[in-house]
Amino acid sequence: MNDTFLQACRGEKTDYTPIWIMRQAGRYLPQYQKVRGNVTFLELCKTPELCVEVTLQPIDYLGVDAAILFSDILIPLEAMGTTLEFHEGRGPVFPNPITNQADLDKLIIPDPNEHTAFVMETIRLLRQELQVPLIGFAGAPFTCATYLIEGGSSKVFWETKKMMYTCPELFHAMMDKITRTTTLYLQAQAKAGAQALQIFDSWAGVLAPCDFETYALPYVTQIIADLQDSGLPIIYFANNGATLLEMSESTGADVLGLDWRINIGDAVKRLGRTAVQGNLDPFSLLLPKDELKKRIGNIINDARDAHGHIFNLGHGIHQFTPPEQAKAAVEYVHELSCK
Repeated sequence: MNDTFLQACRGEKTDYTPIWIMRQAGRYLPQYQKVRGNVTFLELCKTPELCVEVTLQPIDYLGVDAAILFSDILIPLEAMGTTLEFHEGRGPVFPNPITNQADLDKLIIPDPNEHTAFVMETIRLLRQELQVPLIGFAGAPFTCATYLIEGGSSKVFWETKKMMYTCPELFHAMMDKITRTTTLYLQAQAKAGAQALQIFDSWAGVLAPCDFETYALPYVTQIIADLQDSGLPIIYFANNGATLLEMSESTGADVLGLDWRINIGDAVKRLGRTAVQGNLDPFSLLLPKDELKKRIGNIINDARDAHGHIFNLGHGIHQFTPPEQAKAAVEYVHELSCK
């Protein structure tokens, strides 16, 4: 087992900087497109054998140091009793958004081993195949709440912020229910065999720091506290969260994911004994290979004083990225960081 990734999560010295790529199993790979062409996205997420296949694809092709479970952050929300649809060109859609207490009361806190058994089976099957660590994951409560309130993706988050400011009791009640669901879901992933857990807060950056502290931070902190008994490294990724760095560290996460909007060296100086993950701009993979290699080298050098560093993109790899560019990036990270 190559456990370099886990060593870096724990802040231990490694022979080289480990790398994995957010959304590394996905649309940019022709082999993924072949599988996806026969099923809907939700069917793929709910078929363990196919999830195993697409999870393994980038491990074999890219040579990354960790696998991440193929799934979606919205799966546990569907298990709570909502209707989830994926529309081409629109992405995820919740046709019946949560607007009042009666809507919220209809949502359950699902048993993850009953309502998302396919996720746990995927994890168990993957552990039989993998020679690198497996990362399980979930969406952070605030990010998940935005989808339930907005009815899907949003650019301005009008409905979410309106509920926060005008119906705070309803908003906090929703966050509490999502938090309890997420905690159980991640605990089940740990028991099924996940070796690290990442919490994706994709929309945290739309909040002012004072609002993040009030409406999002306490719930992430509660989840991480409840996961301590698992003994697994916890990664918290607050996208567009450079202004939230110190508060993100206060969650107790072992690793903080960083987007490309902050110099990784500056982030390291602001943090204590917390490992970092990141933070190449995904579009940098379009650079000529000599320029890409130089940029990767700069990030590795800037992160040299980190308590631990896992190389990654600052967000998910874009679907039109040439796969050979991603493969080259992995090779450059290994080459340039090898001690």
